[in-house]
Formats: sequence, structure tokens, C-alpha cells
Amino acid sequence: MLSDPIVALATPPGRSALAVIRLSGVGAFAITRRCLRPFHPDRPRAAWRAQLRHPASGELIDEVLAACFPAPHSYTGHDLVEISTHGGLLVPAEAVAALVAAGARPARPGEFTRRAVLNGKLDLLQAEATADLIDAGSPAQRRRALQQLDRGLSARLAALRAELLELEALIAYEIDFPEEDEGPVSPARVTAAWRAVRERIAGLLATAPEGERLREGALLVIAGRPNAGKSSLFNALLGRERAIVTEVPGTTRDAIEAYAVIAGFPFRLVDTAGLRASDDRVEQIGIEVARQYLGAADLVLFCRDAGCEIADVESERFVAACQAPVVEVVTKVDLAARSPDGLGVSVVTGAGLEALRARLAEAAFGRLLALGDVEPVVTRARHRAALERALGEVDAFYVAREQQVDAVAAATHLRAAVGALDDLIGAVTPEDVLDRVFASFCVGK
Repeated sequence: MLSDPIVALATPPGRSALAVIRLSGVGAFAITRRCLRPFHPDRPRAAWRAQLRHPASGELIDEVLAACFPAPHSYTGHDLVEISTHGGLLVPAEAVAALVAAGARPARPGEFTRRAVLNGKLDLLQAEATADLIDAGSPAQRRRALQQLDRGLSARLAALRAELLELEALIAYEIDFPEEDEGPVSPARVTAAWRAVRERIAGLLATAPEGERLREGALLVIAGRPNAGKSSLFNALLGRERAIVTEVPGTTRDAIEAYAVIAGFPFRLVDTAGLRASDDRVEQIGIEVARQYLGAADLVLFCRDAGCEIADVESERFVAACQAPVVEVVTKVDLAARSPDGLGVSVVTGAGLEALRARLAEAAFGRLLALGDVEPVVTRARHRAALERALGEVDAFYVAREQQVDAVAAATHLRAAVGALDDLIGAVTPEDVLDRVFASFCVGK
């Protein structure tokens, strides 16, 4: 059902001062009336105090605050009621049970937001931004989610869609006036319009690697020879003691992973075993794990001990094989006799740590830093796939034009590109796509 009354706890269960219950759908006000005393649907968007009672027994469950949001001016587009109860496990659960007994059914994950999309209150991109905002763990993630929630990406895609339709209209003139030598529109004008829209799609698609990295967190692998200060630097960037640090080379035998916010951006830090030739079986396994992480890294932070003058050829070979960008840092500069060449840090004095954080953010998210928080960014694989499909159809249109394919056939590629953007925004979205999008939402959202 797309409009039957649904109810769910909208706040996390557990010990808390308050809990919020959300009820929405056709008949939501009638269900609420059976449980609340008094009930004021004639006072929209104004909170009032009431008693929440079981509809069958009349037993008092809690003293609550309630607010009504009549359709269509609500989050879902249907009648919606939000009820604030006391927190904890028992009271909110019994309140939800009372509303179910009155005629509502428990909501599925993301069902409130799904109805908002289906009722035109949000597009699919805004719905995804809602989930991203809830899951945000860094300031950069929060800002980007808010920008998308404010239709930043939606507006850019709508503009691209309009440009594609204008290009399609130019081709329609050729179809309608085939008797003219070049038609009413010159080939140069068609090419210019094609190039402009292609560049805009390609430019947006180019933000996908860093945009998806922003949403997931950049995988930053800390590597180097044993006792090069990797674990100490790992702890310093993390802001707490997570890895064991000793003066014994080879202390770290396995990879240690932890989430950190660096210069406002999300990172997944990985401390790895020191890179060297070893006869120790356990250490060899740790080094092999380090190799695997280096192969998957978005960014490698390679540590060199300021007090070590001997070049480690094997470590250099490891780093040279990395596909990801490498930031080199000289550690333990407080023990060095002279200033290091390049970026140097000391976890003891804190020297160089802020510069290192800024360098890491630049290396992992340089394009996003250049764009600022105004320009839209592609943050999901679903977005990237749809834009790649649109770009492919736009290129196929140009190839068809170059090969002098019939204008009607060439124009089908433009129509397919428009369809790809429609799928991205959610104008026409299959049920299985909606199921995948909302599967990760919390129940009360």
C-alpha cells in the first residue's frame, strides 16, 4: 500500500529524555484520535499536550506532546502526526503498540521518505541526501549532504536535461524540414550545442571519484619501514591511542583500521606492518596484508625516519608499485640534527601535524576543495552509472551524426540520455531501484 497509515519510532531506542513517534498515511488522524486525549487536527503545526492511551483498554501510557501536519503540507505528503513521549525502551514501544492497535501498521525502512518521493515532496537525490546527512561523520560530509538536499545536484541535472531537450529540438527541425540543404539549423550550431552539454556531463562525472570517496571515507594507508613512526603517527592523526607503540621494530604485525576526521574530511586510517625482508612467518603475513592494503588505498602516507640515513630499497619498491598517490613525510624530526627535506612531523612536539593534515586533505579531496561547497558533486555509484550512460548516449549521437545516420535514428540517443538523467533524479524509477535506495534507511525515516 502506498497510502495506508504507518507508524514508527523516529528516534533511536534506548535510555533518553525524549522519543519521537511518527504516524502518517490516509486515516492517520482518525487513528490518532483513538489514542490521544485531547486531539487537535484543527491546529496544524502547533504542539499541544495530551494523554496517550491504549485504544482498547483506555490505559494511560504517557503524557505526550503532539503536532499535526495535514496533507499535502507534510514531509510525506499525507496526513502526518509526530508524538513526543518520554524516552527509554518501554514507553515508546508501548506507544507504538497502541497506535498499531488503533489501526496503523509498522513502517518499513525508509518508508516515510519513500512516500515523500512518490508524492513529489522530494526527488530521489534529495532522499539520498537525507540518508547521507543522517550518516554524516565529518563537516565536509554534512555540508555536501545539505547542498544536495537543497537541490544543488538536482538543479544541475535539470539544467542538463533542458540542454539535451534543446539539442533534440534542433534535430527535430532537420526532421521536419528535410528539403532544405542544411535545414534551418546549421551543423556548426548543433555541434556547439552537443559539445557544451557533453562537457557539462563530463565535468560532473569527473567529481565522482572524490565524491564517492567523501561519502565512504578515503582509505589512507600508512606505510614505511619498521620503527619509522607509523603507529605513533596513526595515533596522532586519530587523536587517541589505538595502535601499540614500542621501540621494538616489527611491533605492528597486522593492519589496524580506524575512522578519523582530518581537516574536516573523512578518512579510514590503516596502520600496517613495517616493510622489510623478514624470516618471521607472522611478520611475513603482516607484510602481505600491508601489500593488499596498499593495492586498495586511495592515498598512501609513506613514513621515513629522520634519524635513518640508509635508503630502504625494498620499501621504495613497495611504494613505487602503488597505484594510489603517495604523500611522503619525515617522522621524528624532534630527534633530527637538521631540518628535513620536505614535509616533516613530530608526534612528540606536534610540529608539522597541521601541515600534514592539510596536505592529506588536499591529496585526497583536492577537486572538492577547488569546487567549494557551491558546485554539485556526484557521491554515489548509482549517480556515476547514470551519468556514464548519459555521456555514452551523447557520444553515440555525435558518432551517428558524423556517419550521416538518419536524423531520427541519431535523435534516439539524445532521448536515451534524457532517460538516464530522469532515472538519476527519480522522475521514473523502477521499484527495485527504490528498494535498493531505501533499504539502508532507518525505520522512522
